[in-house]
Amino acid sequence: MKKIISLLLSVVCVCCMIGCAKGSVSDVKIDYGASSIYSEDDMNEAIEIIKDKFNTGSWRGFELQSIAYSSDEKCNLDNLGWLRDLAEANHMSDEFTQCIMFESDFHTPENASAEWNPDADYENYQWWLVRTDNSKWELLSWGYC
Repeated sequence: MKKIISLLLSVVCVCCMIGCAKGSVSDVKIDYGASSIYSEDDMNEAIEIIKDKFNTGSWRGFELQSIAYSSDEKCNLDNLGWLRDLAEANHMSDEFTQCIMFESDFHTPENASAEWNPDADYENYQWWLVRTDNSKWELLSWGYC
């Protein structure tokens, strides 16, 4: 019986360590705002890309708390223009016709890397995605602009 309990505890510990190997996106509060441009499905596609990025190694131990659609006003020609310039500078296709921006709040782990304050809350962190007409979203820029 002791061997079985020890084995089960070991499995639980390993699962917990594996779960900590990436960012946490399980309890994210989503705010879709009000958009006359994008549907909730459009936004969900973009949000999944943000969550996928948040689950990469560079976000290890971070806790994503919320994602909010910025506004239709941010999806304008000026922002589309600088995003095209950014794509071109990074040798990417700049033929997209739509952009969308979300802001997120997250908490860093105690052992955050040098570019982050440890055990800190960050608010209004921006995520910019682009696409051509109604194709798939592509994450182009993130951070504070």
